[in-house]
Amino acid sequence: MAKAAKTAIKTKDQKSAQEAKNWSKVIKAVRSPKTGAYTFKEAIVHKDKVKDFLSQK
Repeated sequence: MAKAAKTAIKTKDQKSAQEAKNWSKVIKAVRSPKTGAYTFKEAIVHKDKVKDFLSQK
């Protein structure tokens, strides 16, 4: 039964699955000016704009 569900997911929507490969989850460590502790900013960004996200302050 699990095999049937797994194959149904793969064949259900091929176009959106291929478009999803162009996106990445990016996690950036940002230091707080007040306390000096690190916080993390997460974003799902198109693969062409990853460097822009990481270069932002």
